[in-house]
Amino acid sequence: MNAAADTPVVIVGGSLVGLATALFLGRHGVPSMVVERNEGLSPHPRARGVNARAMELFRWAGIEDDLRSMPSAMALAGNSGIIAAESLAGKEMGALKEGYHRDTGADDDDDGWLGATGWCLCHQHEVEPLLREHAARHGADLRFGTEMTGFDQDAGGVTVRLRDAAGVERSVRAGYLVGADGAGSLVRRLLDIGVDGPGTLAHFLNVRFRADLTGPLRGRRFVMCYTISGSSRSGLLPVNNADEWLLHVPYDPDRAAEFTPEHCAGLVRTAAGVEGLDVTVEDVASWESAGRVARSFAAGRVFLAGDAAHVMPPTGAYGSNTGVQEAHNLAWKLAAVLRGQAGPGLLDTYEEERRPVAEATVEQAVLRSKDRPRMAGGPRPAPDPRIQADPVVTFGQVYRSAAVEPDGTGGDPLWEPEPAGRPGTRAPHVIVKRDGRLVSTLDLYGDAFVLLIGPEGAAGADADAVTRAAGESGIAVETFVIGRDVHSAAVDLCGAHGLTPAGAVLVRPDGFVAWRNAGPLGTADDIGGLFDRLLCRSAGSPAGVTGRPGG
Repeated sequence: MNAAADTPVVIVGGSLVGLATALFLGRHGVPSMVVERNEGLSPHPRARGVNARAMELFRWAGIEDDLRSMPSAMALAGNSGIIAAESLAGKEMGALKEGYHRDTGADDDDDGWLGATGWCLCHQHEVEPLLREHAARHGADLRFGTEMTGFDQDAGGVTVRLRDAAGVERSVRAGYLVGADGAGSLVRRLLDIGVDGPGTLAHFLNVRFRADLTGPLRGRRFVMCYTISGSSRSGLLPVNNADEWLLHVPYDPDRAAEFTPEHCAGLVRTAAGVEGLDVTVEDVASWESAGRVARSFAAGRVFLAGDAAHVMPPTGAYGSNTGVQEAHNLAWKLAAVLRGQAGPGLLDTYEEERRPVAEATVEQAVLRSKDRPRMAGGPRPAPDPRIQADPVVTFGQVYRSAAVEPDGTGGDPLWEPEPAGRPGTRAPHVIVKRDGRLVSTLDLYGDAFVLLIGPEGAAGADADAVTRAAGESGIAVETFVIGRDVHSAAVDLCGAHGLTPAGAVLVRPDGFVAWRNAGPLGTADDIGGLFDRLLCRSAGSPAGVTGRPGG
């Protein structure tokens, strides 16, 4: 990065993904500047499903417990399932019980082994203030009421032009720019990056309202209730299971003027099935259900994340969670390059890894959105065979890039149904004992590379060679020997990671397997060469010296 830069990274967009990027960078010791044109955060609930993988990342960032203590998270902790009914007070017509829709929480008997933690139904307007607080605590400079008007990049960095609420203009110099500025991303447009996908699927209004629905609710605790009455279709979502609710209503943007507060209150009464219901409409927000993926996630020193990179229907709650994972993937790579530990080529792996995942996830969300109408009763054909089970989409993504060294084991190029240590997949979750405490193996990852060695592989100087080789090149590596440093009486740790007792697996800071070896670790030179390849450094050169400025 240019020595005269004002900040290592500028993040455009101060919503969920932008703030998550700032928090993750801060956890890696990299300060950033977040610029957001709005004066403050949106009070509208919006997205509310933080899936199990995103919760693992927030767990590493130190905010899992805070998220679970948010009012909406506590109120909705016991909610599950999706139903369809004539109205909330009326006859139930069906429920979503397809095989592809399964919980992925750590407390679920069938799928708990997949993750270190579970879902959290916490509304976005509560998540974002928490992210903002912790991002600032970790060094982020938050500039709300500040608009990015343009940028120019060169070999040494990015010059970003800003205008504050008073109209004062200034420029800041950064090493890198992250565009997390939503579906209409100015960053993406200035880069002239187009989008692909099915495009617009439907238009909806979110009606946030207050009404006492405890009577027609009849004690049920669902995630969503689709209401179907004549030509009226809507989705009713609880905010606190009592008197705070959201109503998703399809609408024609050309007739938006018809959706007055009085008309929206009538739609609420129809969905509730209670004539004369006392309804207070608090606000109404429009949104588009669509499927789009940017044709590129990066151009030079500028990267796209979240809705700037892709949009998808809310079915499955994949949108914001996919963006959070992008932020996490990009953060450790930016940190490694900025510290001079990796070559700038490592940043190319962000698009190589995340764009295929986003494209496949958009497809899954679109397929699910088209499948949901089958809940309304009547003939129920089999679900689309292309739909993957939720745990596979949540945990089973496969990366292929220079930051992953295949071991020849093959498998599906896109999905891994059961994480088993294959390079390019998220490392498996196993409960182990470490220092007398029970933890998930996933809790070992996040701050540095981690080498997990089989009990026979720790013989001789192999483990010391790894630590020495990594240290000589400025890389932090933590080493754990199975049976010595981590123990499990219930699970064969070697088997869970696809290892022989003499083998080893190297896990990246984002918890994905970078390399797996069946035999001895090799010499210090072998290990040094491995890190040169994984971190895109010129072999034998000092860390960060790869020909392009920016280390």
